[in-house]
Amino acid sequence: MTEEEMRKRLEVLKIEHRDLDAAIDALNASGSSDQLQIARLKKRKLRLKDQIAIIEDYLIPDIIA
Repeated sequence: MTEEEMRKRLEVLKIEHRDLDAAIDALNASGSSDQLQIARLKKRKLRLKDQIAIIEDYLIPDIIA
């Protein structure tokens, strides 16, 4: 995967992460009692966060001072 492809993938993942955050907030605000659905969305959101972190670590290497 090229750096450009990784940057595009990163943007897609960030958008999906924000969308999941909005969906979770909406379910909580509506007083939804579907805690299983909310838990699944939160778990998916955490997986996305991990994927985002992996790509960001690759694109922005640590600088040893």
